[in-house]
Amino acid sequence: MNRISLVFWSVGLLFSYKTSADTKGPLVTLQSGSLRGKYVNVKGVETGVHTYLGVPFAQPPTGPLRLAPPLPVEPWEGERDATQKPPMCLQNRTFTLDLLEKVSLHMEVPAVSEDCLYLDIYTPATSTAESKLAVMVWIHGGGFVMGSSSLQDASALAAYQDVVAVVIQYRLGILGLFSTGDEHAPGNFGFLDQVAALRWVQKNIRSFGGDPGSVTIFGVSAGGASVSLQALSPLSSGLFHRAIAQSGTAKMRGIFNPNQFPTAQMVGNMSGCDITSSKTIVDCMKRLTEEEMLKIVEEAALTYFLVTNDGQFLTKSPEEAFQNHEIHKVPFMTGVTNQECGWLLPSFLAPQGWEEGMDRSQVLSVMSFLYQEPSDERIKELMADEYLGTSEDRPGFGTAPWS
Repeated sequence: MNRISLVFWSVGLLFSYKTSADTKGPLVTLQSGSLRGKYVNVKGVETGVHTYLGVPFAQPPTGPLRLAPPLPVEPWEGERDATQKPPMCLQNRTFTLDLLEKVSLHMEVPAVSEDCLYLDIYTPATSTAESKLAVMVWIHGGGFVMGSSSLQDASALAAYQDVVAVVIQYRLGILGLFSTGDEHAPGNFGFLDQVAALRWVQKNIRSFGGDPGSVTIFGVSAGGASVSLQALSPLSSGLFHRAIAQSGTAKMRGIFNPNQFPTAQMVGNMSGCDITSSKTIVDCMKRLTEEEMLKIVEEAALTYFLVTNDGQFLTKSPEEAFQNHEIHKVPFMTGVTNQECGWLLPSFLAPQGWEEGMDRSQVLSVMSFLYQEPSDERIKELMADEYLGTSEDRPGFGTAPWS
């Protein structure tokens, strides 16, 4: 799997220009309680947007709910303030700050917290409960280790396209994908969070002017892979009606691992836990404080937990599901963009001084980061031959000047 491509994500994908909100924002009442949102103006359109930020769709996945499937949100009393972005799910916040600096984006980056199962809703200000607008649910990217709804703004999408846009969060990294391969920590918790968010949308989106019978899920990179995986999950049946997977699918190499217990043992050892059994590891990790958990998340930032067949979200590998045509029968769009992240990759992968040229060994070294399987060696050699000009079917090129 091209892991580096999963990490790069477009924080400005859904950005819009906004002006100050009204002093008293819109109010919507759900079965679980009331939400006080805010009205925002969007550049280029007369009609503004009602936004409801930090809306809980599940109980906080803390304490005994850490490394466990999400539970439905509990009701609250009175009006809940829905004007502030929620905290990001537990992750290495420095990664996000560094990425924003590299792309010269200046924006507020929220704090991180385990209490992060929230979504943001953007709906045209003219919509009513009878509007039945199409709904678009965005699943953010970030390599399953970073990202949040707080860095995405769907105001422009709602205003320009007259849709109800929903941006969801889900647990990441260790807390989202940790698996011992048995009943103690089956794994895929982040994907179960996505399912919980989609169920919430089905139950509540009509109150925001949306049509629960017309839901499109879409996402980029790890979000695109999530969309593709949702299309394979029996739990997602009937929760969406169209899907768009941008630059990521469930079929990417290396995204699936049926045996994650060795990785779980490694993380358990980092946590100071008894790693003799899955039960001792999970019980110990559930007792850790959030500060201790964050330290482990930061130390294990490049430790990739992968998708697994947990028996709930997935009952078999994505490859087997595709081969058996076990996929939801909904319109599905997927694709990639030429030169995607080509402007950013050199700063992460290329050796110092690459602008002056690279020799063959340096090129192969960079490709080794992207193609890590032993069986990839021949592929890397063929690619180097092709693009360095030494391939037999390109006789006019001869030897590349840097080889």
